[in-house]
Amino acid sequence: MNKTFVLDTNVILHNPDSLISFADNTVLLPIEVLEELDRFKRNHDENGRNARIAIRSLDRLRKRGTPGQGFSLKNGGLLKIITSIDYETVSAQLGLSKKLVDNKILLTAYIMKEKGENVIFVSKDINARIKGDALGLTCVDFEKQKVDFDKMYTGWKTIEMDKSAIDRFYKDKEYKMEGTEFFPNEFAFMVDRESKRHSALGRYKKEFGIVMPLIHTKDNIMSIRPRNKEQAMTLELLLNDDVSLVTLIGQAGTGKTLLAIAAGLQKVIKDKAYARLLISRPVMPLGRDIGFLPGTKEEKLENWMGPVFDNLEYIFTNDRSDRSMKGKAKSLVDKYLKDELIELEAITFMRGRSIANQFIIIDEAQNLTPHEVKTVISRAGNGTKMILTGDPYQIDNPYLDSSSNGLTYCAERMKGQEMFGHVMLTKSERSSLASLAAELL
Repeated sequence: MNKTFVLDTNVILHNPDSLISFADNTVLLPIEVLEELDRFKRNHDENGRNARIAIRSLDRLRKRGTPGQGFSLKNGGLLKIITSIDYETVSAQLGLSKKLVDNKILLTAYIMKEKGENVIFVSKDINARIKGDALGLTCVDFEKQKVDFDKMYTGWKTIEMDKSAIDRFYKDKEYKMEGTEFFPNEFAFMVDRESKRHSALGRYKKEFGIVMPLIHTKDNIMSIRPRNKEQAMTLELLLNDDVSLVTLIGQAGTGKTLLAIAAGLQKVIKDKAYARLLISRPVMPLGRDIGFLPGTKEEKLENWMGPVFDNLEYIFTNDRSDRSMKGKAKSLVDKYLKDELIELEAITFMRGRSIANQFIIIDEAQNLTPHEVKTVISRAGNGTKMILTGDPYQIDNPYLDSSSNGLTYCAERMKGQEMFGHVMLTKSERSSLASLAAELL
């Protein structure tokens, strides 16, 4: 039976290609969706951009039919715009206020279901799906760009083997894994199956088909050293210039941002392998937004880049007992910013740029949509290395979750590429309190 998908506005704002993503079925747009797209189209953000794309797509489809009868789609489906819905009677019966646009969209889906159509309501809004379910509607999230987070790629696997095989790995500096499939740059944690105490850590090199020892496990990177095997794997990817894109996923305190910044400083300031360290993060407030901030762009960014400054100052004062070093570290950070060896940039201002020969860190990338991540990564020019970090369990974007955000989508889609590396960090090293909070709260 042909299905009728009623789309909520947030689905189109999340991905304007959703209009043509339902195969040879019918896609139904309540007129209220067009009114909301018209309201969003003036915004200078991702929602505004997607609204404009959707409106232009609808304008092109007008040549294939009329709104009431529907537009034929290339995939064999039909796109209809519905008007003249009698909300008065139905809204009174169901107890929904007809003054709310979200309720009108839900009522449209309900009325079409009552007419005998096989209706499926599609929304990124969890509450809208709950209300639709209460009305007896089949409600789903838009899942074209979703991944199964519980089964997603971790970037490393544990392999139990004989002690003699681990000894041979240390001696030969390589090991060919028989019967085990690896992705490029995936790590192997080799453990003695008998004692469980003897172990080794290696990275898979696809061009040779072997697992090789890590190079940077004992390196002191800007006074930072890895505290566990996951951090050792992370630094291996961050310091490898052949790996152009790295995604780091982990809860608070696992060290993903600190290690990324330390590696960036090492590569830019000491090794001079890149011209600049560029750090950016989405402007997403935690809790109530404090409103507009005064000052220049740089002064505004200082308020949003507090965690970045904390990490920078920690790196420059690490292992030093002199309390005056904190002030000196702040001066050093200011100097690098002034000399443009470090640049802080808002995600908003990265669109349209072509950034060559830079070490780029996108922090809190779990708050970006898949399209925003694609836009950011596509800014990378020749010689640029891109790092995406984030915690999919701490998402401030109301229409994203651990399975649909751009960070996890990127990690899952890019696995298998030789220039890509990924590590999922699970052990918190910030403090005992931070570890306990990440685990229990």
